[in-house]
Amino acid sequence: MRVSEINFDGLVGPTHNYAGLSLGNVASQGNAGETSKPRAAALEGLSKMGQLMALGLEQGFLPPHHRPAVGPLRALGFAGTDAQILAQAAAEDPALLRNASSASAMWAANAATIIAAPDSGDGRTHLAVANLSTMLHRSFEHEETYRNLRAIFHDETHFAVHRALPGGAHFSDEGAANHMRLAADHSARGVNVFVHGGEARGGRYPERQQKRASEAVARLGGLKAGDPMFVRQSLTAVEAGAFHNDVVAVANERVLLAHPDAFDDKGLFFDVLSARLPQLVIAEVDVSLEAAVRSYLFNSQLVTLPDGDMALILPAEAEAENTVWAAVQKLIDGPSPIRRAVVVDVRESMRNGGGPACLRLRVAVPDAARAGLDQRFLLNERRIEALSVLVERTWPEAVAPSDLLLPDLWRDAAAAMDGLRATIQGF
Repeated sequence: MRVSEINFDGLVGPTHNYAGLSLGNVASQGNAGETSKPRAAALEGLSKMGQLMALGLEQGFLPPHHRPAVGPLRALGFAGTDAQILAQAAAEDPALLRNASSASAMWAANAATIIAAPDSGDGRTHLAVANLSTMLHRSFEHEETYRNLRAIFHDETHFAVHRALPGGAHFSDEGAANHMRLAADHSARGVNVFVHGGEARGGRYPERQQKRASEAVARLGGLKAGDPMFVRQSLTAVEAGAFHNDVVAVANERVLLAHPDAFDDKGLFFDVLSARLPQLVIAEVDVSLEAAVRSYLFNSQLVTLPDGDMALILPAEAEAENTVWAAVQKLIDGPSPIRRAVVVDVRESMRNGGGPACLRLRVAVPDAARAGLDQRFLLNERRIEALSVLVERTWPEAVAPSDLLLPDLWRDAAAAMDGLRATIQGF
């Protein structure tokens, strides 16, 4: 079967804010309390999507979640109309309401893990929704994520969308941010690498991906025993602020780009992976972990262009970091297939701890399955323009953390989402 990759970016929601909810995410905690710019954030994301389309790549989007999230608040005992529930939560538990107002679903790399059709047990593309149970604000996402993915990937002949794993912290699953697929090309059978945290290693930050969760996702995707690889992320990387593997490593087809301190037992991992994929190209970029996390070099998107070369889609912060940018220039002049560096501005997302790769869920879609997608979520210039106009008109210009407790913001966010629903219906 012929398979091509589609990047589905999360559209930044109207309650994008800097409440500093994500322990272990250096940028999120460092900018806590600052005033965010939801309108600018959404436009930056749409601009990035347009830049990838201009490179000849196919681009989709995932809608933001409805925030504040009334459903979880109702399940936690607040009662009445939606407005009454939000007002009660604001008065009685403002910290909870801030968690329920997070726009973190914008980071679509955490939406689900994708098991490509050439690898799965039944020849379908499997999407296993992540439970994100380590962080309270993210644990509110998975039900709406499931509904959205079921609507977009609706043809069960070609797609299987799995609900989030049960079991809470015992099966904490952070989605594609901790999964890499390596293959000769998108259409070939691949090696699925699941990167997980360690058990009781005593670090100051939580290690969010549990190995048992990765094993469960592999089973749901029909991967045969012995096919997937389970690799432990190094504690050094976690302690430096690499709360997901995609902060220190990214893979595309036969290329693995990684920091030298990304993995435990790196030598054994690389030896086994090389034996399973003889075409493998390992490119390690030896910059300081601090610079890697600050610039999000490894949270770049690594993509294959129509001419067969690969490109890194980097945040502007990587270009501004001298040691990182010098390493990027050396990389693209070297022997790997990576030949281009494309800089994008996603500053609002970066200030909350999410780079270009955080914003996208990459889905390998067989040609035969394309008709099974809701085509309204695949972008063209007209649709990007329509979304941009909507954002300009209805997304808040600025949100301070204290604004999350105000009815005006709740109403504005609801009106923006109503406008988005109408816009999508018109596609």
